[in-house]
Amino acid sequence: QVQLVEFGGDLVQAGDSLRLFCAASGRALDTYTLGWFRQAPGKDREFVAAIEWDSDTPYYAKSVKGRFTIAKDNARNAIYLQMKSLQPKETAIYYCASGPLISWKSLPSSYDYWGQGTQVNVSS
Repeated sequence: QVQLVEFGGDLVQAGDSLRLFCAASGRALDTYTLGWFRQAPGKDREFVAAIEWDSDTPYYAKSVKGRFTIAKDNARNAIYLQMKSLQPKETAIYYCASGPLISWKSLPSSYDYWGQGTQVNVSS
């Protein structure tokens, strides 16, 4: 079992930056992938970014590549998502997820564990 807790969500203006954190606990994360997804009202959950814990290899959705950065914080057993140039359409609940040996990193069904989410609101 892996417990995930996200924090850092806030209300920001278009063009602002924001950093989200996801703290993991419960077991070692060797072979695990940790990812970020987001879900806006009335829409499907959307892949944002993921990172392989062992290799630090990042993966990004096309819509965020170049603006968002996912990275590990080894000291805190956590990952963070640095978001820049946020747009109103990116208003959503942002979820952290994890799972072992994930091949299809952009599929929500690939992940076994989910956090409760943190709200990000981007005003125009």
